[in-house]
Amino acid sequence: MASVIKIYALFLGSALLMFGGGLQGLLLSVRGAEEGFSLLALGLIGTGWSVGFVAGSISVPLVVRKVGHIRAFSVMAAIGTITILLNLLLINDISWILLRALSGFCFAGAAMIVESWLNEVAENKSRGTIFSIYVTINMAASTLGQIAMSVTGTAGYVPFVLGAISFICAVLPTALTSSPQPRPLSSAKIDIGLLYRTSPVAAIAAFSVGMANGAFGTLAPVYGYEQGLDTGGIALLFAVAAILGAVAQIPFGRLSDHIDRRIVLIGLSGFAAIVGALTVLINPGANWMMFVLFAAYGFAANPIYAVAVAHANDFAKDGDFAKIAGGMLLILGIGLAIGPAVASLIMGAWSPVGLFVVTAAFHGALAVTAFLRMRIRKGIDAAYREPFQPMGDRQVTPETIVLDPRADSDSPEMGHAEAPVPDELATQNEDRRDVQDGTV
Repeated sequence: MASVIKIYALFLGSALLMFGGGLQGLLLSVRGAEEGFSLLALGLIGTGWSVGFVAGSISVPLVVRKVGHIRAFSVMAAIGTITILLNLLLINDISWILLRALSGFCFAGAAMIVESWLNEVAENKSRGTIFSIYVTINMAASTLGQIAMSVTGTAGYVPFVLGAISFICAVLPTALTSSPQPRPLSSAKIDIGLLYRTSPVAAIAAFSVGMANGAFGTLAPVYGYEQGLDTGGIALLFAVAAILGAVAQIPFGRLSDHIDRRIVLIGLSGFAAIVGALTVLINPGANWMMFVLFAAYGFAANPIYAVAVAHANDFAKDGDFAKIAGGMLLILGIGLAIGPAVASLIMGAWSPVGLFVVTAAFHGALAVTAFLRMRIRKGIDAAYREPFQPMGDRQVTPETIVLDPRADSDSPEMGHAEAPVPDELATQNEDRRDVQDGTV
């Protein structure tokens, strides 16, 4: 009973963290546009978040080893709270870019510590359920944070203070715990070469998703603002995209358990590319068509990263999941950092709808790559695949990877027998190794 209470307290802490993060991310984009920040500055605010998040994922484990989980979490929550309040006091582009990087750093650290506690109290038999609930809560809380902006608006101090309250309240579940502190945080296990050798499609998917969704998450609110939507309309626009994207993960994930996951990737990324191209051609104003296009984009784009992780894991050897997922995390972070800056330059040189040139280009490139790879490498039989797990694409940390039930195979004491690869596939892959090494 005590462990159940502890798990739900940690879920609450994570929900508060994600609520504040969802509110802050959307708030800064819209308020920045209202303040007259340049498109490049708005893009660099998104870049700052991603750089800080990746830096936090790598370095926060060192901090925790020195001062412990509770103190480290308290520090992260306090600095995150101070950061969003400084966003209110220092309203200029340079300050917001630097503060957003600091916010990303603290958010990564706080999320990792909550995930570490969940990983400590989760039993092996319930790990999959806990992971699924955790991901669902995070998506729901982030979306509620975005919707909250429709109530608070962007003017004045209320939305910033609400975000600060949410961040500081997230510390309570860990600060009040009486249980022993978890094991040290997991450092990111990164092997880009192993990832590419295991699945070139997954590596390219991670970068494409980072570029497209990083640009979309940062600058789509600006596009909505430029098209004449009010604060409530922008919040609703993002909520529709996020909700449909979250809902789409389960059916497409389950479908990818039964057919070649690359077919699912081709369908999703191809459809997302078409939606981006249609948005460029139609360039809808503040009307129902914009909501339809955003909903279609979220529905197609949101599940791609989770399907790509599952595809990479299909070809991974036991013990390699953390390294492969860590490599995807780094590549995703690079895309998330570059995407907003690139999109802002295109939007500035052409028009705000240029954002969707970026999303269409990278989703289209992924669809073509997955199609070409299917002609080179045979897929893994459905009987030998690990089940799909839902996963976000903007808040994944090394501890998220450890909490993922598919990481059990990385620990000998929790490992499972390595799924056999058909002799035909093993021979085929060996015969085509030279071709694969020279093919995207």
